[in-house]
Amino acid sequence: MNKQIWLAGGCFWGLQAYLDRLYGVNETVVGYANGNTDHPTYEQVCYQHTGHAETVSVDYDNAKISLSTLLEYYFKVVDPTSLNRQGNDRGIQYRSGIYYQDDVDLLQIRQAIAVEQKKHSSPIVVEVLPLKHFYAAEEYHQKYLDKNPTGYCHIDLASLDFDPGAKHNRPAIRSKPAPAELKQRLTPLQFHVTQQAGTEPPFHNEYYENHRPGIYVDIVDGTPLFSSRDKYDSGSGWPSFTRPIDPAAIQTRTDRSLFEVRTEVRGQVSDSHLGHVFADGPRDKGGLRYCINSAALKFIPLEQMQEQGYGNYIQQVVDY
Repeated sequence: MNKQIWLAGGCFWGLQAYLDRLYGVNETVVGYANGNTDHPTYEQVCYQHTGHAETVSVDYDNAKISLSTLLEYYFKVVDPTSLNRQGNDRGIQYRSGIYYQDDVDLLQIRQAIAVEQKKHSSPIVVEVLPLKHFYAAEEYHQKYLDKNPTGYCHIDLASLDFDPGAKHNRPAIRSKPAPAELKQRLTPLQFHVTQQAGTEPPFHNEYYENHRPGIYVDIVDGTPLFSSRDKYDSGSGWPSFTRPIDPAAIQTRTDRSLFEVRTEVRGQVSDSHLGHVFADGPRDKGGLRYCINSAALKFIPLEQMQEQGYGNYIQQVVDY
């Protein structure tokens, strides 16, 4: 489902170029938001105290990148404790801000800020308000750095060169093996869980108490699914995660198999049954609990990720 959010973070040239590189972002437009005048020009915003913020309108696919993940990337390049300043740019038009139209987004925005605040000793001063209005900037500002590759940018775009969230670093599409091959390769329990929507015993499974750093991949096709960084003890008896590495790697379906409505989680490519997702997870991490069968997963320890072809995902496990 396509959604919109409006992000301000200093000069909009660099922020637009950065957001354009994220997988799941469909389109961006730079412009002026939440000021005191209608249809301002760039000169008026800079010199006539119109109160507008240089802002990027972001149209994104919520099935590919969640608002929480989008804001996580936003905070990587914006200093949220700096008032009316980002990089070398100073002035109210360079303030940081998150503007929304959908009230349901406000909870996720507040949660993202609460998580980010833990990283700073100074208070976060990002403006969070409903969008009053947004006026597209002049054409020469749109995709400015695409037109002028050597132009000024206060954001390090190279930070996405090895980030799996970047469009050019998407994992290759993997294929599902034939059923006969799966029967030979998987254990009876793995086959029962993944191909017949079975459930393994709680507490007595391979990864419930695994606390090693690394990633969990689809046992069938090797797609990266979850990071140890997002794993927590839910008390359910199965491995639990607050989010997938990439929302596009999974699919969800309504499950009425036990005379109650649940949300099943399956591999996007493998179509294997993985587990279920519930809305009783940690509120400060988005509120979701991905309850996943160990038998549907293969754990790749951090020290083996590079040699097994998952080096691009190391940053999803540890912070440098």
